Amino acid sequence: MNVTHSILQGAGLGLRRPFLNEVLQTPLTDVDFYEIAPENWITIGGKLGKQFRAMTEKNRFVCHGLSLSIGSSDPLDEVFVSQIKKFMQTHGIEYYSEHLSYCSHNGHLYDLMPIPFTNEAVMHVVTRIKRVQDILERKIAIENVSYYTFSGAEMSEIDFFNAVVKEANCDILLDVNNIYVNSVNHGYDALEFLNAMPVERITYAHIAGHFKEANDFLVDTHGAPIIDPVWELLRHAYSRFGVFPTLLERDFNLPPLSELITEVKQIKQFQAEAK
Repeated sequence: MNVTHSILQGAGLGLRRPFLNEVLQTPLTDVDFYEIAPENWITIGGKLGKQFRAMTEKNRFVCHGLSLSIGSSDPLDEVFVSQIKKFMQTHGIEYYSEHLSYCSHNGHLYDLMPIPFTNEAVMHVVTRIKRVQDILERKIAIENVSYYTFSGAEMSEIDFFNAVVKEANCDILLDVNNIYVNSVNHGYDALEFLNAMPVERITYAHIAGHFKEANDFLVDTHGAPIIDPVWELLRHAYSRFGVFPTLLERDFNLPPLSELITEVKQIKQFQAEAK
């Protein structure tokens, strides 16, 4: 029997294998939903597969893709998209998101590369997003990404992002930390960028930590605690747009689960204060 959880709300946490057993033994009452990269779970069977199924039967989940490469010039991997569709149906998952970037060019690049901010790129990406949505038979959410260099820009980052979202008629995965990182690295106003996003399209948000290489250069690592300016940007978003589901990302340098729950509770506190 497939279980579908249709209402996404509250505070979430990225599910990582190192604490899967702990979560199964002691369910996390402060976590309202979990996020996984489908690429990491589609082919998993055996004991681990059964444990994951036990999680999806009892909890809300969202899929956050890593390798769709929506901005690539390579052919769209429609077989992979169909696999994602079947995986989501099996586990009762409604929401799928991906990065507004690409990670392949005649082979996998093992990094998320920035797309040129051009009208031609808008149309290219829009066509691919629409095709993915047709196969999945649902809207997907596109994430604003961190980037460290770009070329051939005909428009600003926010104008490019908004044009893609509008023309593709897709939703948004709002990454608060990425806005902050890019604002420091590229010298723009984070609040101005945030305020220009179409709030009605936000499915949920990410918040994470980063590494400070220099005062004017941050690296989006998801490997450190969230700093105060990023928390404040999230609070501003809640006060301006209203509360939306928000997920804590932590991909490496994993601390004890109790420390992650402390940050999840901080999200929930800000959400309660904004209501």
